[in-house]
Amino acid sequence: MPQRTASPSGTSHHLTEPAKTKKSKKKTKIRSPWSARLLVVFGVVLSVVGFGGLAVVKSVMADLVGSIETGSTGTAAPEVPQGKPLTGAIDLLLLGLDQRQSWAPNSARADTILMLHVPATHDEAYLMSVPRDSKVQIPAWPKAGYNGAADRVNSAFYAGSQRGQGWQGGAGLTRKTLTDLTGIQFDGVVVIDFGGFRNVINALDGVHMCVERDTWSSHYNVSPDGKPVYAPGDPLKPRPNSWWHKKGCRDMAGWEALDYARQRKGLPHGDYDRQRHQVQLIKAMAKKAASAGVVTNPGKLSTLLKAAGGSLKLDTGGYGVADFLFNLKVIAGADLVTLKANAGTFNGAGDGSELLSAETLRMFAAARDDKLGEYIQDNPAVLIAS
Repeated sequence: MPQRTASPSGTSHHLTEPAKTKKSKKKTKIRSPWSARLLVVFGVVLSVVGFGGLAVVKSVMADLVGSIETGSTGTAAPEVPQGKPLTGAIDLLLLGLDQRQSWAPNSARADTILMLHVPATHDEAYLMSVPRDSKVQIPAWPKAGYNGAADRVNSAFYAGSQRGQGWQGGAGLTRKTLTDLTGIQFDGVVVIDFGGFRNVINALDGVHMCVERDTWSSHYNVSPDGKPVYAPGDPLKPRPNSWWHKKGCRDMAGWEALDYARQRKGLPHGDYDRQRHQVQLIKAMAKKAASAGVVTNPGKLSTLLKAAGGSLKLDTGGYGVADFLFNLKVIAGADLVTLKANAGTFNGAGDGSELLSAETLRMFAAARDDKLGEYIQDNPAVLIAS
């Protein structure tokens, strides 16, 4: 992709050649462990190219590509010539869907919203979470019959998916909402179905997770024979027979690991604890994949990638899927830096929603201008410890 620079108005423009930038103060490298780098590799299935740079044979790559649904979430991008490398800064929007078994089609909300920024140097990757309850201005989306409103950001996906617009409309409206808010022009969108994540974990034969405190599940009850059973509804407090994730470390099956990582009610920091647990889950998945010999076993890798690909929907911005995934190996090799919004605490708006702080908006603006490294140097408190 061509280099992008910010205009005085804060929008981004694509140029044919990378623009020269002024010299800035030297950055201190912010290193992250291999497992943190693999967060992006797994979460976006960024690689098959992957898990630390292992090249994937064409047959395995075909398994992944063939299982991914693609579409456009905005104005159709021009088709990119095959084999064209990604250049310049890269911005991706990553959406994790909450699609309950009891919900009707096109009723999902974006339960997890992440913005991934890779600077033009391609030596680091910055992952920023947008709190799901952030109150923002959602623009009109006529194709879905939506007139626009100030609402929680996670409702943008639901609003955009109506009238048969599906995931492309939902992701499109979410993308437009965040671009209006931050000025960031996204180069691609990745939509992940949490249910599909469960299949990935099962393909790994489970993962090892540590539960920090007894946590009740808003999704599962205990059946009369003591087994977990899915429970429709969205309770605000534990039911008499709610399933509890007990404190301690253990191997978890897909349903248990995913369910624990999705809980927020009853936790001290609510959605911020959930965000942290989701990062822990994906790191655990990456670690299990590496330790289980998956990446060196074509059969196991193929099974895993089919499961992962089935949970993904992509807007590749005009790239072919294979080129899009293969080019993103730059992210697998970068140092992943995770950043927190609102200092990691709920910034209530008084109506149950949350306001994005001025500091958080400055962080998003730094991503827009490809100056996150400098911003972090001046604001180290936004870093999330590995």
